[in-house]
Parts: sequence; structure tokens; C-alpha cells
Amino acid sequence: MKRVRCPKCDAYTTFDETKYEEGRSLVFQCAECGKQFGIRIGTSKLKATRKEEQLDEQANEKGYGSIVVIENVFHYKQVIPLQAGDNVIGRYQKGNPINTPIETADPSIDTNHCAIHVGRDKKGKLKYTLRDGPSNTGTFVDNEILRDRERRIIEDGSLFTIGATSIILRGAESEE
Repeated sequence: MKRVRCPKCDAYTTFDETKYEEGRSLVFQCAECGKQFGIRIGTSKLKATRKEEQLDEQANEKGYGSIVVIENVFHYKQVIPLQAGDNVIGRYQKGNPINTPIETADPSIDTNHCAIHVGRDKKGKLKYTLRDGPSNTGTFVDNEILRDRERRIIEDGSLFTIGATSIILRGAESEE
């Protein structure tokens, strides 16, 4: 069974993909909002890209590391590369100007939830600083909530939680 998400209301519709041959187009009508939308059965370019990212979670062409969004009922596993400076993390929404969006239906993630600042310390080593947005549900590191204006240094392998979503930081490999 395969699930498809309505582009209007994010409700899921399930169907048996084995009944259709590759390349065939299907049209669905959302049971929640009535929106009609179509899909094409076959391999997705986006899915292939995600598989490549999953093979090497630390891959990042600029070498600043990445975050790994752990799969749960709201979304699939995602690997999102980081860039130098502020990486504003939040729920993906069309028109939202954040630079590190998470594709999720999790209502407890704000559209501008938290940020990771990637910079260098005095020795030139990459340093990751996490701060809350401020958000409605908070940002947790090691089961402790970040207070307003609090910043926390996190390292490779650090686990932090926003809403109902857990995220792991994958730091760039050291250049020593």
C-alpha cells in the first residue's frame, strides 16, 4: 500500500500501487477537502535524491555538516545540509523564507522554530550554536528546554527536539 498526501490539506489517501504499471497517471479526490490531484506511478527524482543523501548523511558540498530529521508519523527521514551562518529551521510552507525547511505535517513545529548558527571558533574549528525561534512548543536539548535568548553549543551526534520531531546534528568531518 502507498500513501499520497493532498497538496491542499495534507490529508493522506492510501492505494495499492501494485495494481498499476509504471508510468501511469492516477487522479485522486481528497476525502477531507474535495481537492482533485494527480500523481504518476514510477520512480521519483526526489526519492532518488533522498536515497543518495541517506547513503552519506555527512555529505555536504560546502562542508558545514547537516541535520538528520528522524522519521515519525508526521514525515519521512530527511537529511538537510547546513550552511555557514544562521540556518533557520521550521515547518515547510510555501512562501516561508526560512533556509532549512522540514517537510512535515507536524502541527507542533512552527514555521520559524529554531536556528543553528554555524561558525568557527578561535582555532578555526566549526562550532554549532542552537537557539529557539522563539517557538510555541520550545526547543529541547538533552530533555532540557532552551530558555528565551539562551544559546547552546551542540556537537556532532547531538540530539534535539522541536515539537514532536527529533533531529540529530551531523557535523562536518574535521579538516585536520
